[in-house]
Amino acid sequence: MKPKIIDLIKDKELAVQQDQFKFLLNQAPPEQWIKKNPYAKNAEYLPIDKIEHLLDTLFQQWKVEILESKPVFNAIQVTVRVHYLDPVTNTWLFHDGVGASELQTAQGTGILKPDFSNLNKGAIEIAAPKAKSEAIKDAADHLGRLFG
Repeated sequence: MKPKIIDLIKDKELAVQQDQFKFLLNQAPPEQWIKKNPYAKNAEYLPIDKIEHLLDTLFQQWKVEILESKPVFNAIQVTVRVHYLDPVTNTWLFHDGVGASELQTAQGTGILKPDFSNLNKGAIEIAAPKAKSEAIKDAADHLGRLFG
């Protein structure tokens, strides 16, 4: 006789708690939190402050580790690892995410020409945190639909 999935689970009470938490994480985010990006054909997104609020509320203990930050053409790419304390199992877990942000350059400068002499003043200070935020959002997205 083939085993059923329930027969393979040792701690059924823990499995039920994990399923309930996963159910919560896979709810749609509140509609009033969703924004539209007019520069990306009104693509919907969840702002980083809402992502961080959800991480604070649902996990309480979480942290971001920057794994890599590098220029890619005329952009900054950031790779992060978001560590979080699973409230059901009380174990530290993580998800990785990647984000990028284009560097602002002088008008008429192509993005495929990595000529850093054409960067606008403050371009890196603007792009690096934005790329980090995008990477955090990408990592959090693996947690469930609630994160965007």
